[in-house]
Amino acid sequence: MGADERVWYADGLDAEELAFQRLYGPWRPASRDQARELFADFPGEWWIAGGWSIEVFTGVERPHEDIDVSLWRKDVGKLRSTLDGRYHLWSNAGGRLLPLTAERPDLPDDAEQIWLRRHALAPWEYDLVINPDRDGRWVFRRDPSMDFALDEITWVAPDGLRYITPEMTLAYKARHSRPKDEQDLAATLPLLSPTRRTWLADLIHHLHPDHPWVSRIRET
Repeated sequence: MGADERVWYADGLDAEELAFQRLYGPWRPASRDQARELFADFPGEWWIAGGWSIEVFTGVERPHEDIDVSLWRKDVGKLRSTLDGRYHLWSNAGGRLLPLTAERPDLPDDAEQIWLRRHALAPWEYDLVINPDRDGRWVFRRDPSMDFALDEITWVAPDGLRYITPEMTLAYKARHSRPKDEQDLAATLPLLSPTRRTWLADLIHHLHPDHPWVSRIRET
């Protein structure tokens, strides 16, 4: 890495992440408190998914590469209005980044993420997950035929923020079963009620019938 790049890139990046950031630009992920402040004036619903939903539920600290803030696709216009003058919004559709501007305000149909940064010389801070709804119900991307009321698959933690339930987070994680996903499963299972474990096992079995997690969850 050249001396001029050290200003832009964090120390300790592996080769894959460095190549990614050289292509798209550096990242400085926001914290939960920063997300709370950013969305304080947002008039739509929003919630946190991913690893933070596991840590807040279990109390088991774990590393976090970013914060997964989610909102409804139908509220992207509200987001643009709320952040106008503070952040630039870029849609991400499979690595194809396009700015959302007053002239081009619509999110492409195949875009499921919005990246936020303050300007072109600043690092990216947020990778927002944009969720579709069906008559106001949360559509499950792993099987779009399924939908849930938001209150069924989220909860409000003592910190006042709304999170995806840990069992729904684990249902998403089951596809990859990376070491960090295995750790999240181990931390979460002892804290789930029998009803919630059955719900999780049934859903993973529906998505991945031969998944080794199914018997592990049922036997807990």
